[in-house]
Amino acid sequence: MSSTRVLLLGVLLDNPLHGYEVRRRLELWGADNWANVAYGSIYHGLAKMAEEGLLEIIEQGRGGKTVYGITETGRADFQQQLMNSWWFVKPIVDPFQVALTFMDRLSPADLVSAMETRAEQLRASISMMRRALGGKQGYGAPRHIDECLRLNIHQFQAQLDWIEESVAKVKDGDLP
Repeated sequence: MSSTRVLLLGVLLDNPLHGYEVRRRLELWGADNWANVAYGSIYHGLAKMAEEGLLEIIEQGRGGKTVYGITETGRADFQQQLMNSWWFVKPIVDPFQVALTFMDRLSPADLVSAMETRAEQLRASISMMRRALGGKQGYGAPRHIDECLRLNIHQFQAQLDWIEESVAKVKDGDLP
């Protein structure tokens, strides 16, 4: 099951919402930073889960504002997927790993340039996430959403540490 599906079910646990409200909540939580959320596919995902019986249409609103609520089947599915996510470690799919696999296909100069550029972007992302810590609660996000930011900060920091260490290796000819 996709993380987007679990997110959509989870957002609807407390009360029925229409697609725009679901999207707003996910944006507030910063889900685009830690989950593979394609905001354009939310409406399709909600409709598909309604067809599957995980959601029910509470109200067919004007202007396409369909309000969805989670069914008992959807709640059970969410619970199972949530527990699976806690209990079982799955590989983190990161496109950067693909780039890392083929680092030997770049010239040392291009590789160093790419690594230094990525390091700058990681530093900026880490700084932005640190500034966001605590701020989302003022807009209604639960406190524990900050933990997603903290985990993301640690993951980005680990990648930044690796890059900073590896740039010297590339410059010395020890990598790739």
